[in-house]
Amino acid sequence: MIRLEYFTAEDFEQLIEWNTGTSSAFLLQWAGPTFTYPLTKKQLVSYLEDSNQQDATNLIYKVIDVESDKTIGHISLGKIDYTNKSARIGKVLVGDTSMRGKGIGELMIKAIVKVGFGDLHLHRLSLGVFDFNKSAISCYKKVGFQIEGLLRDYRKINDQYWSIYEMSILEEEWHVNK
Repeated sequence: MIRLEYFTAEDFEQLIEWNTGTSSAFLLQWAGPTFTYPLTKKQLVSYLEDSNQQDATNLIYKVIDVESDKTIGHISLGKIDYTNKSARIGKVLVGDTSMRGKGIGELMIKAIVKVGFGDLHLHRLSLGVFDFNKSAISCYKKVGFQIEGLLRDYRKINDQYWSIYEMSILEEEWHVNK
């Protein structure tokens, strides 16, 4: 089991540590173009600005393993549009490598979807996932997300282009799958 708690400045070191010694490709895979490698406190201060407040358009969470009370991941619900009742899931990372392959990603997605539909009463949630990330695509489909389309050669990393699947879930689909 996991729980989501707001990400704060006290969590910066953990997120930076998970990315230390990785690569710009790793950072792009979980964070999109929000950050540049290497991840720094300055970037995280900017990321956290105006988040996690009443009517914020960006909610940022750390993921806690309930059994150990240890931070094991990171996730956000951004671009919250209260008028059109939509938002975008992003920054999905199971940072604790010992917790990977144990279904934590699915629990994280279910938890953030519950925030979007259950707490915020949104109608539509979307996300983007690189087409080669088969385990993430499978995870999102298990929760009820559907592929809407493929954005071909959408991001350039080094000398290579990566394509992104756009996926979404609607409130009524969540009610069926929860």
